[in-house]
Order: sequence, then C-alpha cells, then structure tokens
Amino acid sequence: MAAAAPPPNPTPTPPSPINIWPSDQPTPKVFTRIRLATLADVPVIYKLIHQMAVFEKLTHLFSATEESLASTLFNSPPFQSFTVFLLEVSPHDFAPPTPNPGVDVHYPPVVKAVDLGAPLTDLEQDNFRSAGNEWDVVVAGFVLFFPNYSTFLSKPGFYVEDLFVRECYRRNGFGKMLLSAVAAQAVKMGYGRVELVVLDWNENAIKFYKEMGMEVLQEWRICRLAGDALRAYGGSNCYN
Repeated sequence: MAAAAPPPNPTPTPPSPINIWPSDQPTPKVFTRIRLATLADVPVIYKLIHQMAVFEKLTHLFSATEESLASTLFNSPPFQSFTVFLLEVSPHDFAPPTPNPGVDVHYPPVVKAVDLGAPLTDLEQDNFRSAGNEWDVVVAGFVLFFPNYSTFLSKPGFYVEDLFVRECYRRNGFGKMLLSAVAAQAVKMGYGRVELVVLDWNENAIKFYKEMGMEVLQEWRICRLAGDALRAYGGSNCYN
C-alpha cells in the first residue's frame, strides 16, 4: 500500500522582520511566561510540531492536522493525560493574569525575566503570536507530556513526547525552563521520574539532557507497532 501523501505545510504569513526588543538596551531583556495550552492554542501548536518535524528530518512521518490535534489533545484535565506547556516571550512584563478557574487551578502561569546576550529578530513573529489578546506576546517553544508508570518504582512519572524551541530563541535557556517546569510538576505530584527519547544524531540535545542531569540509557531500544502492523495484530482475529 502506498504511503499517504503528507499534509500541506501550514499556510505561511508573509514574514515581517520585527525586533520586538528595544535596541537601546545594552543587554536586551525578555519576559517569559510558561502556561498551560488550551484548545485556542491548537493553530500555534500545529505550526510548532511541523517545524519540529522539519528540524528532525521526519516530515515523511508527519500527518497531524489542526483538526486531529483539536480532537485529541484536550479531552482530559491537565496532567491526567496529554498536557502542553507553552513558553511565551514579550518585551514587556506580563500583567497579572485574569483568573481562569478551569485552567489556572492546575498550573498558574509562571513569569520570569531573562537577559539575552544580543537582540533577536523573529522573522515568523506574526505566525506565532499568542492566542490571547496581547499583541506583543509570541510563542517561542512548547513541551508536550503525559503520565506513564514505573512498576519498579511503583510510581507514575511523566513521559515527554515533544520538547521544542524555535530556532531564533535557542541558546537562551528556554528549553531548560520548559523541561524544568515538567520536572517541577512531577515533584509536586509525587511522581518518580521524567523520561524522553532523543535522536542519536542530535548531539546538542544529548549534551543538553546530560547537563540537566538526565541519564542516557544506551542499552534500551524503542520498539513501535504502527500502521499496517498495528492493524494486523489489532484486528478481530488477533487472539487466533
């Protein structure tokens, strides 16, 4: 059976090279906010996942759509199933958030100021504006994770499916902030560990995870049942 054609790339918005940080600051400062994503963020999440697939050279496996993400990501309360943290940046401090009883009870937004080494220009700023009404807030990265379970520890943990920071925002500690947010939530909930996988050619990522204190388990391999093989073993006669 021929592989299905991949979906079209996200419709690009004409680039507008805007430096959102004032150039008169000797050490530019950016304000960051990590918050729970909601259904309204799906268009930006889709673009982030597509950029990640391009970076990882895996677009031939990319078949997600905004519709499929919207129908699967937000059907359970945060931390009980698939959960997404967004990292947003702004040249201005974030105003106190308007209380959102349905979301903030799980994870109030975390705001932090970060000094950058040099001004940055975000050529895709318009494509990644926050879903809120804040015109100067841009999404710089995300992490998607969900619970798993260790029988050896007899404790749940978190599995990180995706951790991605857009290229122009890298090397500023944003990936560490996102992964630390997941780790902090695991500790808060009494979970035993946080796990993820990394491509073997991505030396920068491997170095980053080691610096975060993660152990790279060389003796383990990923085994995956998908596509036709999954359907073959998941059919009505799978026990015969």
